[in-house]
Amino acid sequence: MPPPTSPTADHDQTITATVLRERSKLGSFIRRRVADQTDAEDILQDVFYEFTQAHRLPEPIEQVSAWLYRVARNRIIDRFRKKKEVALDDMVDEDGEAYRLDLLVPSADAGPEHAYHRAMLLEQLQAALEELPANQREVFIAHELDGLSFKEMALQSGVSVNTLLARKRYAVLHLRARLQDLYNE
Repeated sequence: MPPPTSPTADHDQTITATVLRERSKLGSFIRRRVADQTDAEDILQDVFYEFTQAHRLPEPIEQVSAWLYRVARNRIIDRFRKKKEVALDDMVDEDGEAYRLDLLVPSADAGPEHAYHRAMLLEQLQAALEELPANQREVFIAHELDGLSFKEMALQSGVSVNTLLARKRYAVLHLRARLQDLYNE
């Protein structure tokens, strides 16, 4: 009979299994958004380090995969803000769209001026999102804010990936036009 495992060993096994399962896809996700491969690898390591720290807290992480992608997106945003590399034309999304709203939102803790600009941008973004047809708005929010892949959305909704991509494209075009003045400022 094998010896009983300790809670620490169980945690370590769960962490190892998660890293092995998610490393390749998460690494690809990060590399598509970060040009410098060294930076991409650093971000990946930061995400897994944060995961190991968070996993040891008393409260469990629900939906580990979504949590990892959210942390990765936040680290990418932090890296671009730190390096001031944010440019609409340099960012390419999975569907080829060169526009990343999440990278344009100023940090809430960067001071009063940034907080004002953040509030203004978020207000305008909300208004622009409300102008979209419901199907475009839902796809945009699910992909950009909730971090769902087009494949996941297609499975959930029964709508083809190509249709979802088209809806996202129309949403991005509308938001780009609607928010261009704010970006220019």
